[in-house]
Amino acid sequence: MANRLSAEKSPYLLQHAENPVQWLPWGDEAFARAKAEQKPIFLSIGYSTCHWCHVMAHESFENSETAEILNRHFIPVKVDREERPDVDKVYMAYVQAMTGHGGWPLSAWLTPELKPFYGGTYFPPEDRHGRPGFPSILHTIARGWSEQREKLTAEGERAISALREHYAEKAGAPAGDDLTIAGGAAFEKCFQHFHEAFDPREGGFGGAPKFPRASNLDFLFRCAAIQGAASEPGAEAVRLATFTLQRMAAGGIHDHVGGGYHRYAVDAEWFVPHFEKMLYDQAQIAVNFLEAHQAGGDERHAWMARDIFDYVRRELTAPSGGFFTAEDADSPVPGAAHEHAEGAFYVWTKEEIEAVLPADAARFFCAHFGVLENGNVGAGRDPQAEFTGKNILAQRRSLRESAEQSGLTLAAANDLVVSALGRLREIRARRPRPLLDDKVLAACNGLMISALSRGSQVFGAAGADYLAMATRSAEFVQRELHDEKSGVLYRSWREGRGANEGFAEDYAYVIQGLLDLYEASFGLRWLQWAARLQRTMDERFWDEAGGGYFNSQENDASIVLRLKEDYDGAEPAPSSIAAGNLLRLAAMLQDEALGRRAVRTIEAFRAQWSAAPHALPAMLCAVALALEPSRQVVFVGDPAREDFCALTAVMHERLGPRRVLVALTNEADRAWLGAKAPWLAEMKMTGGRATAYVCEHFSCQAPVTDPAELRRLIT
Repeated sequence: MANRLSAEKSPYLLQHAENPVQWLPWGDEAFARAKAEQKPIFLSIGYSTCHWCHVMAHESFENSETAEILNRHFIPVKVDREERPDVDKVYMAYVQAMTGHGGWPLSAWLTPELKPFYGGTYFPPEDRHGRPGFPSILHTIARGWSEQREKLTAEGERAISALREHYAEKAGAPAGDDLTIAGGAAFEKCFQHFHEAFDPREGGFGGAPKFPRASNLDFLFRCAAIQGAASEPGAEAVRLATFTLQRMAAGGIHDHVGGGYHRYAVDAEWFVPHFEKMLYDQAQIAVNFLEAHQAGGDERHAWMARDIFDYVRRELTAPSGGFFTAEDADSPVPGAAHEHAEGAFYVWTKEEIEAVLPADAARFFCAHFGVLENGNVGAGRDPQAEFTGKNILAQRRSLRESAEQSGLTLAAANDLVVSALGRLREIRARRPRPLLDDKVLAACNGLMISALSRGSQVFGAAGADYLAMATRSAEFVQRELHDEKSGVLYRSWREGRGANEGFAEDYAYVIQGLLDLYEASFGLRWLQWAARLQRTMDERFWDEAGGGYFNSQENDASIVLRLKEDYDGAEPAPSSIAAGNLLRLAAMLQDEALGRRAVRTIEAFRAQWSAAPHALPAMLCAVALALEPSRQVVFVGDPAREDFCALTAVMHERLGPRRVLVALTNEADRAWLGAKAPWLAEMKMTGGRATAYVCEHFSCQAPVTDPAELRRLIT
């Protein structure tokens, strides 16, 4: 019999709709029942493509005996963290403070007033090695609630008070040195951290597990842009970032057959991945590869960005133009009824490869990708014995080395690998696919709009399809996730718009995407919408007292602790991106108030980025933008003409300082932008040709029409 989750749209919640646990969604009904029945809430938070969420669901939530305990003693509530990141962040902060670690599934026990008094992540179905299993914990908490309710209620009050004090202390740190001095010191300290943590053998920072934390590499490329990629510190920053990307591209974390990147590697070699594939990773890693290409001109980096875009186009693009959220780590095991395993869709036996490739091609391919007769994972990296006899594809040597060892030319070896991967993609397409989380999230689409827009800039005419993809996504978000009358952005769409209004991250990432789309297309509508969304974000999330942006709105009574994210993790903190957005908008619209708000946002987090700058590398990129001189390039002309495209292409040839791009392409542009910056209205084409005006320190150079002359001015 289905529970109350059957009426939800979230794929994660629907996965639990047939559980014997009588789940309720987060909301008034659950809260009212907890108060009426005076029962604690058991809160379980996860997402649809989470492997350990599946494990706990199968072991505990599908178990009728465990369900009976939950139903009798608790009000069980399920939350999709991707639909309610605000709820997730509150209780994740509690669990991390309590246990020293976090993750999903997130398990928390709350008073009827929603204050947590116990929590953790995954719990096994029975007692193991001195660690209590989930039923034992449920019985203990139920008994404690019955016999010592006041103590547990007091713990909930204490926990929230302690977290509130902790965040207040961080926000209340004194400003200290001038921003220029503090920012420079933080930049140097952050670079030194990454330099010391760098793994010289495998790339990345630190040991296992290894995550492709894109904001780390964004920071390194900003260092190179500021110092100059040819300078000693700039070259070193590029080396750390590009070597990491190359090792990721060679490793098992990269889906060599189908494109794109898995969530993270469980080892230090990027070899054994956690196989889920997230849209937000694809977007941010693609930008890393684009900047790597701009930094060094290596075509392999451009190819890897295209590899990601092609995967997103093929597997994560909705017919309506939005982008889906993720693909699962688990999938049905081919030929095994009702059996699922992590990575089943992606791994190969040697026999399978030899059966579909010509003998010589199979021999070369297996040597190049480390395919072994008995599997290449090994027991030490396979504690669940899921990959016995299976192979994860990872390049064991460079293509040049493989070609030399096989007596092939580099071109012939490349053709062989491309052909073999194409054949394996055809074969793999016949396997049962992982679950697709087919909801469309505003935030993730904003990140993907940014990546595709920047891809179209780097690839020029060859990137026209990427610009079209970005435009379709932006149009989808505007049509389906934006209320034109109120100006409100909504969080998600699946079979219609979701009920939850957008959070700070949705606004920040979508605004960034629109600014990048504007600079790629010079469609004025995107700049205008970005400005409107920024006003709405300021109204709903701005902290007038302390600066920066709260994750959630003020009027949500279900959020017991209103937080400001202060860590650039798998996705950057909303305030980190918002600070950069404000600075760009200030320069585009000549609005000093936006610039002041950006600086206040940066200052609100100074205590964090001064003490531990590696925790906020995206915020440091905004610090750099705030401290650099104001730089704009204004283009006048028709974006459809070749001379206009030739000029704008110069801006994206290489990595360099951030410059705001504005274009006067018609009278509507001239009127709207000229009303904000009257000096723009005086800019005209020269000799009937597309013209560029390079402006810095509030003065402009003489206009140029020749790409070579523009290149000289910005170098």
